[in-house]
Amino acid sequence: MKVDDFDAIVKQQLDNCKKILLRKAQEYATEDRLHNFKVAAVVQDLRPQQALAGMMAKHTVSIYDMCACDVCYPIAVWDEKITDHINYLILLKALVMEYNLEPPEYTIIDGDGNRIDLDL
Repeated sequence: MKVDDFDAIVKQQLDNCKKILLRKAQEYATEDRLHNFKVAAVVQDLRPQQALAGMMAKHTVSIYDMCACDVCYPIAVWDEKITDHINYLILLKALVMEYNLEPPEYTIIDGDGNRIDLDL
């Protein structure tokens, strides 16, 4: 594939991902874009990343099934599956950033530089 053709696919895919994420935000999210994953986590006694992974697994299996069979799926079907999967990974990135990289405000560091989490 020529570089220009590949670049056009990347641009189209990223534009489509953004469009779908914005549309789905109106349908599923509250003022917290990650609300559904957090509530699903509480309901299932999981971490939000695990709740998202469970939801994403359906899409992963579908993609694997499509790749493994000899059916020639329409490009629209591939687009939907690929876009959904990319968007789940983007949402996972947001959860990871929120939960793993931003220490809670109630975390303190002791004199030796050790993190102490307070159960509040």
